[in-house]
Amino acid sequence: MGHKDNASGVPTFWGTSGSRLQKLITAVATTDFLLFGYDQGVMSGIISADAFTSDFPEVKGNSTYEGFVVSIYAVGCFLGACFILSFGDHLGRRKSIFLGATIMIIGVIIQIASIPDGSGGGSTAQFIIGRCITGIGNGINTSTVPTYQAECSHSHNRGKLICIEGGNVAIGTLIAYWIDYGCTYGPHAFVWRFPIAFQCVFAMVVIILMTQLPESPRWLLSKDRNEEATTVIAALNDERRDDPGIQTQVAVIVDAIRASGHEGGVTNMSDLLTGGPSQHFRRLLLGASSQMMQQLSGCNAVIYYFPILFQTSIGTTHNLALLLGGINMIVYSIFATTSWFAVERVGRRKLYLIGTVGQCLSMVLTFGALIPGTESAAKGAAVGLFTYIAFFGATWLPLPWLYPAEINPLKTRAKANATSTVSNWLWNFFIVMITPVLLSGTGQSGWGTYLFFAILNAMFFPVIYFLYPETAGRTLEEIDVIFAKGYAEKISYVKAAQELPRLTETEVQEKARQYGFYLSDEEATVSMHEKTEGVLSTPTSD
Repeated sequence: MGHKDNASGVPTFWGTSGSRLQKLITAVATTDFLLFGYDQGVMSGIISADAFTSDFPEVKGNSTYEGFVVSIYAVGCFLGACFILSFGDHLGRRKSIFLGATIMIIGVIIQIASIPDGSGGGSTAQFIIGRCITGIGNGINTSTVPTYQAECSHSHNRGKLICIEGGNVAIGTLIAYWIDYGCTYGPHAFVWRFPIAFQCVFAMVVIILMTQLPESPRWLLSKDRNEEATTVIAALNDERRDDPGIQTQVAVIVDAIRASGHEGGVTNMSDLLTGGPSQHFRRLLLGASSQMMQQLSGCNAVIYYFPILFQTSIGTTHNLALLLGGINMIVYSIFATTSWFAVERVGRRKLYLIGTVGQCLSMVLTFGALIPGTESAAKGAAVGLFTYIAFFGATWLPLPWLYPAEINPLKTRAKANATSTVSNWLWNFFIVMITPVLLSGTGQSGWGTYLFFAILNAMFFPVIYFLYPETAGRTLEEIDVIFAKGYAEKISYVKAAQELPRLTETEVQEKARQYGFYLSDEEATVSMHEKTEGVLSTPTSD
């Protein structure tokens, strides 16, 4: 790691420490999720473009092949997430992010190097392979970046930072849509090659920034690299290495790692399946199910295929469909930013429920407006797609990235987050693969597609209402106590969260003893030290 000490003896990375270093780490995370969003949206304006269907004729008029070309990316993302699930704890966060960004660039080069001959064949196969490889890189990074940022952030702003990551997915998709639209006016090869090649810009930013950024201090301590971890913690807190607060924080984290059985930094898969007061398995399922429901809500059917939805279901021209898609992504991005301010005030649970109702009603409006099969009625379907993406951007876009990161404790966090990401990409592939087939085979204008998603959204409401406890405003140790209370008293965990009042640090320890639960999450312990002893400093704002 390329650190240097400043005149005060404080370690610096990229010449910064404290809050400025935190901002650089946030810049890497947001850039990576911009890339994630860009990849989600880039094929939407390309897949039905005349230039693309001319160069890759297998796609033209074949909804199954069209779905395969788009969804193979999700297969790659799934493989990348599986790689992190198996090897992430060995590689570390920094090397994993380097690897993911590099693989993405390789995949992009393979795609744009495809030389079509007009008959498809080998060039289409090369494009598909390149798209899959790009997906592997993205799967690696989306499984790693939230964990990296969480482990380098202070507890008071972790939720907001991860929501900002999720919101940038929408902004990345917005950029992709408008680049797609602009490129339709360029030369034949430019129409699809430039939008795909532009992904390299984001990947290069991530690689360059990571060259001088630190490894996660928690990962370093789990590998007994205490001196390096002390340097990173000192830099993040804008203090010298020998500061008593820094030494205390290092000691607390090391003790907690030992107490949690996380020495060596590797969690066994069997640890994810445990119950008891810690409820590792239930918490894993809560995180993974949120990612599953995000995909089954129909979000990527709208994001990936928005222009095709307009052309097929509403009968617009390709150019107008792209223009409307760009406007829809502006709405998407604007509403995605609202979660940054609402997630703590409104709460995770209420946002989930509000989003579910809004998405369901939007899909009902869309399929109902398409049933008559008239142009005037179809305009109502356009309204439904716009309201759907607004509700999704404000709620279901960021929450499934935040909820697994805070609902799972340190011992299982990396693997549980990777498992949640695996769930995301599996269901992403399923939805993206079936959407073109649904559109062409479910009634006039494909209205049955939207009825299908309306029913799924309606089914999510009771799952969220009865099974998802509220975590807003809770410290990590209080979340542990919620699950211990539910287990010990044999009540629902939603009710346990509602009944449990806000606790002081002393009360948390008393409740932990009462419920037979030992608080092993080091962040919980550090939080107690911060509040009770005041030894750990919070980085000053610029």
